[in-house]
Amino acid sequence: MTMKRVLIIDDDEKLNALLEEFLARFGFAVRACVDPHDGIRALKAEPPDVVILDVMLPGMDGFAVCRTIRQTSRVPIIMLTARGDVMDRVVGLELGADDYLPKPFEPRELVARMQAVLRRGAPAASEERVRSGALELNWTTCAVRLHGQLLALTSAEFELLGLLLRNRGHVLTRERIMDEIRGIDWEAYDRSIDVLVSRLRQKLSDDPRQPRFIRTVRGVGYSFIGGDDDA
Repeated sequence: MTMKRVLIIDDDEKLNALLEEFLARFGFAVRACVDPHDGIRALKAEPPDVVILDVMLPGMDGFAVCRTIRQTSRVPIIMLTARGDVMDRVVGLELGADDYLPKPFEPRELVARMQAVLRRGAPAASEERVRSGALELNWTTCAVRLHGQLLALTSAEFELLGLLLRNRGHVLTRERIMDEIRGIDWEAYDRSIDVLVSRLRQKLSDDPRQPRFIRTVRGVGYSFIGGDDDA
């Protein structure tokens, strides 16, 4: 089995050394950068399978790094922070992070979250592609196209779209979505689910007031209503 490549961008050298040793036990090849600009260059030179990104970085915070990465890559990103502020988590998700883990944390929990985001987008056994009008989702390549144009979705957005498509016509509660999309530190009373849906809608150019794909069922959850070929 090919080793999964992990890029850590964190200015805590002691933590980086600990994680390099710990993750190696689970078959991960780790590269750590203490400088965010070095981390961005490393990502471009050798694209990793997952990025571990600290929020508090010198010169360029983790949110700015996340935004820069998302301009060219949909690699799974797990953000780390010493702050437990809900708004930090919301901002990270809005910028395209796939998961959020507050410091201090147990290394084994980080491994579990890494494995979860890496599993997202795995091809369904029963079908390679799912179509709905001008929208096409390919499980094998983890690609989504709208009118033939490739959409730059994060792994969490891809998994959410796949979940909605597999259950088209049915209303999925927020609790069901939280249960199905594992790996993210969901909290029942924060905005995480709604932020994720909002991000996906933006990339689908889907107006929630006149939805073509995702309909909000007030007080319940969300439903995929499909899209016409002209959509």
